[in-house]
Amino acid sequence: MNNTSSPSKLLLIVAILAIAFNLRPALSGIGPLAESIGIDLNLSGASLGLLTTLPLLAFAVISMLTPLFTKNFGVGKTLLGALAILSLGIILRSVFGIVGLYVGTLLIGIGIAFGNVLLPALTKQNFPDRAGAITSLYGSLMAIGAALAAGISVPLAEDYGWGWRGALVIWAVTSLLAFIIWSFQVKHLKKTKPRRDFMEALKKLSSVRLVWKMAIYMGLQSMVFYVILAWLPTILIEDGYSSSYSGWMLSLSQATGILGSIVIPLWAGKRQDQRLIIGLLVCLEIISLIGLMFPSLGLVPLWVSIIGFVLGGTFGLALLLIILRSSDSDTAAELSGIVQSIGYLIAATGPFFIGIIFDLSGEWNYALLALIAVALIKLYVGMGAGKQETI
Repeated sequence: MNNTSSPSKLLLIVAILAIAFNLRPALSGIGPLAESIGIDLNLSGASLGLLTTLPLLAFAVISMLTPLFTKNFGVGKTLLGALAILSLGIILRSVFGIVGLYVGTLLIGIGIAFGNVLLPALTKQNFPDRAGAITSLYGSLMAIGAALAAGISVPLAEDYGWGWRGALVIWAVTSLLAFIIWSFQVKHLKKTKPRRDFMEALKKLSSVRLVWKMAIYMGLQSMVFYVILAWLPTILIEDGYSSSYSGWMLSLSQATGILGSIVIPLWAGKRQDQRLIIGLLVCLEIISLIGLMFPSLGLVPLWVSIIGFVLGGTFGLALLLIILRSSDSDTAAELSGIVQSIGYLIAATGPFFIGIIFDLSGEWNYALLALIAVALIKLYVGMGAGKQETI
């Protein structure tokens, strides 16, 4: 446990928030510009789809390997390297044509994966008694970064004439700033000696039923998030709404997600048992999905707001559960790695799976029914993950 002073802890929080802010813009900014990228580089729809799939696959692989890096280099240096990789990836993606686009996207996924895994471990090590508040803070910064990038990408590209390259490369500035801020924190972080080797930790955790429940819960919440991110505008357009309105509804879901990522971890962090919160979130999610199945009711902004709040809150809760269920910071890093690795493998299937359902049925309501089934599975595994227990 660190015994740093309050001013040092405040600076550490600032550095954590700087990292958190950069874990989403490089991804969420790509969707609104996909058409422009495809036209400019003459890419097919499948080729553009790889820009979403590659980071998720990187999340799955690197999340599992992250504890191996931290045991050799420590959390601080690993995160510093991750920010460097993220910055390089953003620049490559925007500057070096088709090869740079895909190599850069893969590097972006690798850099973000390290951050995803290590922020819960940092919180466990430095703020064990304020895990809910810290998770709420950095979860909200992640949501704000995602919403901001989704909102300004097209105006920067079109209204200001920066093009898709300029609109995407701008995020290298904020990631490099985070690199500078974090570089001042590295020497102050305590490097703990590993209590067991990587394979031993992996074997131990993979045999624990609670770990699998947490991983499936993480995966299913991420699956729904990426399905909504990928398909919500299309669903609304099929229901007769304009593309402009549909885009604003996606922005609304991201905005209410910020609120959820603040409120839910704060509430959950004050409780030893999170099952009530998990059950409430699933109920709200099912209500919103049913509402989207009946657009004639005219309450689309309400349903979109609810599902955005739920997804933001569920993501923050999934990260908080990693902290709450870990006995120490080493276990938190290992648990975060295995949970997110399995989780993102599950999540990567979501947009593709839902697209197949629509192709076969021609009706988005069948896809929404599939998401309701996912929510019920999430309720089942969440009841296990939310019960007070320590690994």
